[in-house]
Amino acid sequence: MNTPFRTALSPVSAPFQISHDNQLLLIGSCFTEHIGQKLANYKFRTLTNPYGIVYNPWSIVQCIDRLCAGNQLFEPADLFENAGLWHSWEHHGSFSKPDKKETLKAINSAYLEAEEALKITDVLLLTFGTAEVFTLRSTGQVVANNHKMPGTWFDQRRLSVTEIVEKTLEVLDRLAQLRASAPVKVILTVSPVRHLRHGLVENQRSKATLILACEKICQHQASAQYFPAYELLVDDLRDYRFYAADMVHPSAVAVDYVWQFFSETFFSEPTNRLIDRIGKVLAGFQHRPFNPQTAPHQDFLRQQLALIASLKQEYPRLDFEKEASFFKASLSQ
Repeated sequence: MNTPFRTALSPVSAPFQISHDNQLLLIGSCFTEHIGQKLANYKFRTLTNPYGIVYNPWSIVQCIDRLCAGNQLFEPADLFENAGLWHSWEHHGSFSKPDKKETLKAINSAYLEAEEALKITDVLLLTFGTAEVFTLRSTGQVVANNHKMPGTWFDQRRLSVTEIVEKTLEVLDRLAQLRASAPVKVILTVSPVRHLRHGLVENQRSKATLILACEKICQHQASAQYFPAYELLVDDLRDYRFYAADMVHPSAVAVDYVWQFFSETFFSEPTNRLIDRIGKVLAGFQHRPFNPQTAPHQDFLRQQLALIASLKQEYPRLDFEKEASFFKASLSQ
């Protein structure tokens, strides 16, 4: 849709739909967290970033490959210490802790949860953030996160389109064999988050590499669908007011816009209607009145509990325990 002031992308229905019956696994850059949180808020069954935020396609593929292999728990030797914290080269710093055993426990707990989730996952969403990778000189390992270690420890290079395509198709083929009786649908997207450490030109070259790779993956993998998150922010919204204060990450308004586009692309009308009903519960949960003991607010709480009861009766899988407990606790005895 074009207007005198902007060029807008028009949603096109995907060849498959997502509903609350699906199990989703999301892996990738911090933009994955935005979509994952939206899905979780609206009660979809999701697991997001079991290795923490992962930026490059090589490391994302390694995450999936290890999950497909199964029974690949991490060992103490996989960790290293720096500045009082224990880190893993395959994980985001959110897993790093002062105690080595605690770090390993958190990493392996997340791995086991993801391993089980993969067995029933029917939608896999991968968000590529950058084509730039850091290779540990001592071992040749491509790291998911350099944990701010000295630059002399690494060699940096940009993955080629061919490398990304071949690595991704290889692991998707492995997943397809593993799940032959229940094929997994794949959504590929390129994160609109800007990687500016090496400048605007390098960032654009990196994103272009990822976009071309996604195109080729979708051409070779019938189950894969591209979602234009990058294009929505850079070409559709196309304005710094849609970035957060750091001028790198999308603002909350931009995330909402992309989420709406995602909804129109992958959700059916019944699913969107259910999301609207869930949204009313979420809005009530977030509401904080000045005088909670007033009769109108107490009636409002009862209405919210009735809405939850109705939703639970129709959709027993939906989890409203947190919201229901809050509304019940707020009722006057």
